[in-house]
Formats: sequence, structure tokens, C-alpha cells
Amino acid sequence: MSGSNSSDASFARAPGHSTEAPGDHPLGLTVHNLPEAGSAVAHAQNARHGRWKMLAVLLVCAAPVIASYFTYYVVRPDGRRNYGELIQPQRPVPNLATAALDGATGQLPALKGQWLLVSVAGGACDALCQQHLYLQRQLRESVGKEKERVDWIWLVTDAAPLPAELSAALQKATVLRVDGAALAQWIEPAAGHALDEHLYLVDPMGNWMMRFPAGMDAAGAAKAKRDLERLLRASSSWDEAGRPGQPG
Repeated sequence: MSGSNSSDASFARAPGHSTEAPGDHPLGLTVHNLPEAGSAVAHAQNARHGRWKMLAVLLVCAAPVIASYFTYYVVRPDGRRNYGELIQPQRPVPNLATAALDGATGQLPALKGQWLLVSVAGGACDALCQQHLYLQRQLRESVGKEKERVDWIWLVTDAAPLPAELSAALQKATVLRVDGAALAQWIEPAAGHALDEHLYLVDPMGNWMMRFPAGMDAAGAAKAKRDLERLLRASSSWDEAGRPGQPG
């Protein structure tokens, strides 16, 4: 461009200007001021302090859940006793075949994702069986809005037909036929008792973790409710109503 050529010519005629080719000039270096070492260290310290503060906030938020679970499962102070017996170590649900009343087949682990109140009995369902079904329904209803996190399950250990008069009462229950001998390899009664004398509690991960005393009555059910409420509170940060992939 003309402007550019004129400038070049003028620059060439400047007094004392060398006519050496540009490639013959040594490269010019521009020295920039480096940040002071103290400033960099302070910045790093501030970043670390910020991360620690964030971690502290997260721990404060999680502390109630951690403390409640730790207290329930580990500390168990003498001032508070569980009504139900904690099963240690917990026993994961086995791949036990199930059959619904309509004939649909499945596997017991399909029940995972909810707290399970479990009773076990033959299909004829004697007076003890009916008492357990009643207590299961009442316990679930008694926890109010948290009931959507709890299912009540009747595991039927034989092929006997169910009493027709129970149909209406079982509308919100899950009733499944299972092999009784195989079930007894997972859930066990207390010494000196039969499998159908207890109610059992299974957590949302499928672990049998509590057995309520045999012969539980209304007064015992009130104590069982307190156990259940504590567990629901302790698990509220990670357990939601409904099974994975299903509405609550």
C-alpha cells in the first residue's frame, strides 16, 4: 500500500538508521512484571480456605442424618432401646422366585426400593396371620405422609387359597407366594418361635435388618411405630417414595 511504502522510505532515510535486513536484527524481548510470590501464596491459601469452608457447610448439612444413622445402628445409648431386634449383619434379599395372586411370576428383589413390613403365613391365614395383617396396615398408615415409602408385604408359604373375606382388606398389600423352605434361609424367627410369629422389616436396599417380637399387640405396635419413624427420618436424605423408575 502507498501509505506503507512512504513510511518505509521515510524510516530508511532517518539519520543513523541501519540498512541491514530485518533478519539481521537481534530479537527484541519485552520483560513483563511477574506477580509477587506473596500474592500467589495468598491466593492459593484463600482457595484452600474456600474449599474447607464449603466442605464444612456440607458436613453441617449432612450431620443430622449421619448422626442419626450412626446412633441408631452403632451407639444405641442405654437411655433408648429399640423395640425391634436389629439383625447384624444384615441379610440381603435372595433371588427367590415369587408368584402374585394373579399368577404373575417374579423375583423377590423386585421389592427393593421401599421399606418393607413383612409377615409370613400360609394361605389359610389363621387368627395370628390376620392380626399381623391388621398391624401392618395400621403401622403403615400411622406414619402419615411417610407411608408412601413403606409397603406391607404378606409372603404366603403354601398353595392354599386365601380367605375370600380378606380380599377387601388386602387391596393395598403386596401378596406373593414363595417357597417357605427357601424363605427360611433368609428370614429367621427368634429362638423358640416360628417364622409366622413375627413381623419383619426390610430396608430399601433389600436388607432384612429388624425383627419385631413375637406376639406383638397394639401396645407393641406403638413401640414398633417409633422404631419405624426413627428409621424413616434417618434415611430421609437418600430414600424417596417409590421404587427406582416408578412414580412415588
